Amino acid sequence: MSDKKTSIWTAAAALAVLLAAPLAAPLYGAGFALYEHGAKAMGLAGAFTAQADDPSALFHNVGGLAFFEEREVAAGFTLVTSHDESFVGLGPGPAEGTTGTLESLAEPLPHLYWIEPLGRSWRFGLAINSTFGLKTDWEDPDRFAGRYINTEASLFVADLNPNLGVQLTDNLGIGFGAILRFSEVELNRRIPSFDPLSLSIVDVAAARLASDLDTGLGFQVGILHRASPNFSWGLAYRSRLTVDYGGTARFTQILTGNPALDQLIGATLPFDRDLPVETEIEFPDTATLGLAFSPTPSTLVELDLNWAGWSSFETLRITFPTFPPLDFLRAENWEDVYNYRLGVLLGRGGVTELRFGVVWDESPQPTEAVSPLLPDADRVGYTFGWGRRGDRLAVDLSVMYLDFDPRTNDRSIDGFNGTYSQTGWLLAATFGF
Repeated sequence: MSDKKTSIWTAAAALAVLLAAPLAAPLYGAGFALYEHGAKAMGLAGAFTAQADDPSALFHNVGGLAFFEEREVAAGFTLVTSHDESFVGLGPGPAEGTTGTLESLAEPLPHLYWIEPLGRSWRFGLAINSTFGLKTDWEDPDRFAGRYINTEASLFVADLNPNLGVQLTDNLGIGFGAILRFSEVELNRRIPSFDPLSLSIVDVAAARLASDLDTGLGFQVGILHRASPNFSWGLAYRSRLTVDYGGTARFTQILTGNPALDQLIGATLPFDRDLPVETEIEFPDTATLGLAFSPTPSTLVELDLNWAGWSSFETLRITFPTFPPLDFLRAENWEDVYNYRLGVLLGRGGVTELRFGVVWDESPQPTEAVSPLLPDADRVGYTFGWGRRGDRLAVDLSVMYLDFDPRTNDRSIDGFNGTYSQTGWLLAATFGF
């Protein structure tokens, strides 16, 4: 085969892989399935399903909605930061010792809750928060070895969540609600081709893929049983939810200095126009069981078990309505995962509370799929929180440190082997009225 034909097929293959990649990124799960939507619960490492006694119950366990006796409004944010995110190559691709560094992340995620009693037994609650998110942005994109996989990727999610709760008995409540999800994704990366003059791989295009703001609909249910003053349990379920995305890809040519190659690439790739693409993201369903005990009147200990159904994601399909030959189907092998949360509260029932917690969070991402698009890993989180209750105002503050296990991929499906490492900090503040 001639060098010219080789370059054509190299560019075409790279284009297909490029357009498939961005929508796989959000599905790499637990590390970017966000669970921190209230400072009180975060101070307990998210072990809150069997308490659900502040407005963030609308996320953690809607069964707790049944026990609110008056109007409550809470608003706040969680600042998600990442640090020391780095990559070291193993070879043969990229070369052993090759390095890369992610830009430090600092993303504020707001949360808003409103609870309104409806008569003696029924309650209405409305939540707005961001339950999934992704942001990877590699430094020095012109030189980063993984730029043909990703230079910058993001996933945005905002949920509008109306709910109803009913108190069946003095100590038993249930709740249910709808989840309307608004979401968009974006990916930026480079396109490679072989240059027969320099006998090397060169950048021939920069690509940007961006979806529209699309929607999906799901539901949640929960139950909370306060069996005694010293023991309660809760069970919460959030459904699987699918968002169908439409969007566009746009390519900008990068001149190589080889006129023949530049002309060939210019005739091969659809530069400077929008190319429609369609795909879907199937967000996983989740279930949580929580048990809370009070060994003393002023102390509470809760243990939560969370499950996420990522195994529903078996394949990834990308459709090009105007270019059917570029339709793409890729097999994936995600796994269902668990995480375990332990929280301890001191000063229960008082004006001021202290909270401590630890969470072990399991990644669903197969080792061979770890890549610059999303280098996910198992992690352990340690939390501390403080709260104060007044007659009209409640203030909760918390901090979480996340320690990710270093993750080595020596059998990458992208041919990009190496070790990834990172740490993270989360800061949360919630104000209740």
